[in-house]
Amino acid sequence: MAVQAYALTDVGRYRSMNQDYIYSSTVPVGSLDNLFMVADGMGGHQAGDYASRFAVENLVEYFGVKTPEKDVHGMLRDGIRQMNRELYYRASHEPELSGMGSTLVAATIKGNVLYVANIGDSRLYLLRRELEQVTRDHSYVEELVARGKMKRGSKSYLEHKNIITRAVGTAETVDTDLFALKLKPGDQILMCSDGLSNMVDEFEMEYIIRSEESLKSKVEDLVKAANRGGGKDNISVILIEPQIREVSL
Repeated sequence: MAVQAYALTDVGRYRSMNQDYIYSSTVPVGSLDNLFMVADGMGGHQAGDYASRFAVENLVEYFGVKTPEKDVHGMLRDGIRQMNRELYYRASHEPELSGMGSTLVAATIKGNVLYVANIGDSRLYLLRRELEQVTRDHSYVEELVARGKMKRGSKSYLEHKNIITRAVGTAETVDTDLFALKLKPGDQILMCSDGLSNMVDEFEMEYIIRSEESLKSKVEDLVKAANRGGGKDNISVILIEPQIREVSL
């Protein structure tokens, strides 16, 4: 099954450094048929940049070793667990990297199933009948929303939405949310850092993705929309067209 994708990252309008790091491969990486990742680093000076790059590059290396005995979720979970431990060790032993961490959303498609792993507030959306967020943000405000103590979109929500409650590299162990979705013909997948989702509402995202433009143009238009909306953070976008046929085994 052919998978098409286009990925782009942009520093935005205010940041001097891009602490996002992305990866997109439509060809096999070890036992995975394809692999897509968005990481949004945090930490002073070079630390955030280091964390996101370390997370992605180490996972690419980990997944590059074939492990046919493991299922897809097992590979994702074990790879993230090992990478997190190594990143935390570096943060604990190198003073200039103290306090660093990164969000991570990773996805791979096998047959007609989308497998997703998520930590933090970088997101994966599925566009079918409408644009739906598949991942759940690990953020202070979303935890309060889940408990009925805050309304999504309220003033307090908007003021505190950048506080995340889970990231790779900040503790020796990390919980990873795992999802599996059966894909249908015509589905499109959007992965992004909060530099897009905080600057562009979901209606505009959906409008851009549904356009008749090329994959490259759609991704570029999403980045332009984020910069037009304020560009207050680094912006990362991966748009994936799985090319699912009506009958897929």
